[in-house]
Amino acid sequence: MQTSARNVFKGKVVAVHSGAVNDEVELAVEGGLTIVASITQVSTKKLGLKPGVEAVALIKASFVLLMHDAENYLLSTRNQFAGTISKVTPGAVNAEVQVDLPSGQGIASIVTMGSVEKLALAPGQKITAIAKASQVILAVPK
Repeated sequence: MQTSARNVFKGKVVAVHSGAVNDEVELAVEGGLTIVASITQVSTKKLGLKPGVEAVALIKASFVLLMHDAENYLLSTRNQFAGTISKVTPGAVNAEVQVDLPSGQGIASIVTMGSVEKLALAPGQKITAIAKASQVILAVPK
């Protein structure tokens, strides 16, 4: 798959929870992680999503927020990935922050340079990457 999304996770659907309009789809991905996506029921049917189906979760780096002390809070965000910053690539306005996860996977986040300074983001720091389920895009092979 060729995509501009920085975060691509391959896995299998483990559960589909239907709601009135949207479905919550749980995807077990490589490294033992679970990613939850909130998508329309139309999309669930169109993609043929049900337990056992192989799928890919795409999360734009700009949708990934970083938080130092997430373990001290209950968050409504379904996707929370605790890890360690491995690289910070600064730019004029934004920076790309790479977070290595214990599973061996990584997740990238695009944050403002102001956030890099305010949070003192640097390699070796523990951090939690979070992404709302509604910002996860699912894809399946044709």
